[in-house]
Amino acid sequence: MTNDNKSKNTKGPNLPWVEKYRPAKLDDLISHEDIISTINRFIKEDQLPHLLFNGPPGTGKTSTILASAKQLYSPSQLNSMVLELNTSDDRGIGIVRGQILSFASTKTIFNKGFKLIILDEADAMTNDAQNSLRRIIEKFTENVRFCIICNYLSKIIPALQSRCTRFRFAPLTPEQILPRLEYVIKEENVNVTEDGRRALMTLAQGDMRKALNILQSASMAYKEVNEDNVYTCVGHPLKNDIANIVKWLLNEDFSIAYKKIQDLKTAKGLALQDILSEVHLFVHRIELPSVALIGLIVKMADIEQRLASGTNESIQLSGLISAFVTARDLVPVDSET
Repeated sequence: MTNDNKSKNTKGPNLPWVEKYRPAKLDDLISHEDIISTINRFIKEDQLPHLLFNGPPGTGKTSTILASAKQLYSPSQLNSMVLELNTSDDRGIGIVRGQILSFASTKTIFNKGFKLIILDEADAMTNDAQNSLRRIIEKFTENVRFCIICNYLSKIIPALQSRCTRFRFAPLTPEQILPRLEYVIKEENVNVTEDGRRALMTLAQGDMRKALNILQSASMAYKEVNEDNVYTCVGHPLKNDIANIVKWLLNEDFSIAYKKIQDLKTAKGLALQDILSEVHLFVHRIELPSVALIGLIVKMADIEQRLASGTNESIQLSGLISAFVTARDLVPVDSET
């Protein structure tokens, strides 16, 4: 039996697959080999510094430190030696002066070595809390090590950054996600087509957690996980729907294009933001004069900004259609298709 099977079989059957297949050891992690090897060396030489992990969601930050904790401590020691806090829940100065200070300042009688404090979603902490934390990190370094995890490094104050060894977790590549995805598909006996796999990779965008969550959702909703079912499950526009929308934008007059797109949005429950993102990718494959293409992309960017500000979708759809009508007028008559 492999290590993966051992870790899988010890967990309950009703767990989400993200937790069910969370790596139990550093060696089980699928990516960031340079980071894993460095942390492994720190642990073996008993020289673990304060750590700062940053990067997009689902790239293995929390899994890495939890696997490190299991490698550092025996199962009986975990509760007394590791404090895991999600600072997006309790992010004020009170949690730093209370729970963190209390845990960091006390030593355990029967356990040797340092304790570990894991601060997840630390970019949600207030500046006052972060400033209070930097003194605790300095004062109790002999007794405790901190691992600060965040998505946005810019939201961590420089004083904390300078006290930690920083590791950047980049989005995972499809080549890194696919083997683990195939393992879960095999273990759960899911019927997944080749285009379904590609759709999972496209939607995941380097996020392993997202890939597994979509796979689990699609497998529960449909007998076969194919491209259309994956996109339908997450409410993402289908490729043929986007192709039809672009065809209407390029060929139909304003009122007809508006009605057809509005009807499609209503029938499929699509958001204009998602349509706009996919149309933007599609537009780059169309042969248009440079002036028309540049103007179109600039106007689409303006529409996206206005949508993000909370403007009315119907008005912005009118703006999208008018942008394409303007671009069509810039195409020479003899090159029209």
